Amino acid sequence: MEQLLLEPTLLGLLFLVALLAGFIDSIAGGGGLLTVPALLAVGVPPAQALATNKLQAVGGSFSASWYFVRRGAVDLAAEKLTILFTLLGSVLGALLIQHLHADLLRQMLPLLVIAIGCYFLLTPQLGQYDQQRRLGGFAFGLFAGAIIGFYDGFFGPGAGSFYALAYVTLCGFNLAKATAHAKVLNFTSNLGSLVLFIIAGKVLWNIGLIMLLGQVIGARLGARMVLSKGQRLIRPMIVVMSLLISVKLLYDNHAVEIQQWLAH
Repeated sequence: MEQLLLEPTLLGLLFLVALLAGFIDSIAGGGGLLTVPALLAVGVPPAQALATNKLQAVGGSFSASWYFVRRGAVDLAAEKLTILFTLLGSVLGALLIQHLHADLLRQMLPLLVIAIGCYFLLTPQLGQYDQQRRLGGFAFGLFAGAIIGFYDGFFGPGAGSFYALAYVTLCGFNLAKATAHAKVLNFTSNLGSLVLFIIAGKVLWNIGLIMLLGQVIGARLGARMVLSKGQRLIRPMIVVMSLLISVKLLYDNHAVEIQQWLAH
């Protein structure tokens, strides 16, 4: 498709937004709260904004994932089944969203995301230490990989928190280890849905590649913080980002009602 040309100043701002989003995303998820509105603000149409956002998000999630793998925080061989299920789920979700309306999911999602934030807030010891595993590889891959991957391809907000929570509660991982593994699945589901956006010709490459560079840098910085600070940093950030995502989704769903209420 025809590419949207932006002034160098706007491209520089998008680079900085992507850098900050990559840092946040690698720790707690929710970087799309910054990047999607930024793309819309500079005049990118909604469909192209979502597609271009997936391109830059792939850069950040790959950067963080590669760092975690190199540091030995993730064993890819042990996660290959979960990764495969995640890829299949995300592709199916991305295919389905092109033919269905996600209105019901949009209404339910703020409640699910705020529930995750409250869970982390009210369980201060959650993910502090490794615990006993509750699900085997196939069952976990089917649940955390296919189902959450499908959700990420279909809709997306908060997927990183869903992945991390699944690793903590079902695999017994500590929060830093869960976050590292969650980022690998996040990269997988981002890549699966990105492929379909590319086939559909929705990606703005000139903008997306600049933002991808910012994401790579920010995600690498954030990944280092995950391994050095661990649960002390991740838990409060997940709580905050869950709250922000929920507020954003509620406003998107009920903007008219909220504006009318504020006017009174």
